[in-house]
Amino acid sequence: MATEADTKVTALAPAPAPAPATKRAKPAMAAKAATAPRKAAAPRKAPKAAQPALAKPLSREQLDAMFKLVKGATSVELKLSVPVGAGSATVKSLGFDPVEAQPRQAFFFDTPDLALNKAGVVVRARRIQGGDGDTVIKLRPVDPSTIDPDLRRSAAFKIEVDAMPGGFVCSASFKGSCTGQEVLDVSAGKMPLRKLFSKEQRTFYDTHAPASVTMDKLVLLGPTFLLKAKHQPKAKDFDRPIVLEVWIYPDGSMVIEVSTKCLPKEAFKVATDFKDYVTRNGIALVADQSAKTRTALEFYTARLKSGG
Repeated sequence: MATEADTKVTALAPAPAPAPATKRAKPAMAAKAATAPRKAAAPRKAPKAAQPALAKPLSREQLDAMFKLVKGATSVELKLSVPVGAGSATVKSLGFDPVEAQPRQAFFFDTPDLALNKAGVVVRARRIQGGDGDTVIKLRPVDPSTIDPDLRRSAAFKIEVDAMPGGFVCSASFKGSCTGQEVLDVSAGKMPLRKLFSKEQRTFYDTHAPASVTMDKLVLLGPTFLLKAKHQPKAKDFDRPIVLEVWIYPDGSMVIEVSTKCLPKEAFKVATDFKDYVTRNGIALVADQSAKTRTALEFYTARLKSGG
């Protein structure tokens, strides 16, 4: 039995030391996985540019129809559009000197919905380097047998067949002369459009344009800047001059055309020789024959609609 003294001794005894705190082990750092060396990716091959489709030869029926028109024409123009990517090669292969090219501006006039174009009528004026200018009222397509003989007697009137890879068209044109300043005055609204054309041209226009589309209702479509260069190949290669035209639109797009002219009686031989000449120089006769006039009209009417 514990005595009072025992109780006091126990109370005075020092308390046992607390057990030391257990240190928590730090989590081991995960070992970094070894990265396998990467293999260099094989260079990607650039996709080959799609080659433009070639024009199909005219059928026997088409050739017969074309040469029937040629018989009634006063001249024949053989032309072809060149893919823009091949423009530099064309200039070099055919021997054109771009420094000698003549700058021009083409101004077309039509309604915003191209009422004249739908009726086959083209109204155009041009400014030419040196202050000159010219005008034309053109109708196409036409049948030469329906043309008034009195018109044929005019030196300013001509009937021409344009032949290009895969197609052809016959047109009647009434040409006129003016100054480059007069063209500028019309484009600026300082001079009425009708005054730019001769009396004979205006009569030709009034005869063939829609009755409701008078000249004062036409709007300016353009101008389009272009370069025109002429070149005479060596006689053994091709015996007549060829022309290169580059039409440059405000957005940087272009139409490049190579052409030559001949008399109707020479058409078959010159067409054969011209085809041989351009193909020998690496120019493909492609199906897409972008017409300069149509391209210009569509470009500027689109800008009118967009408010540009």
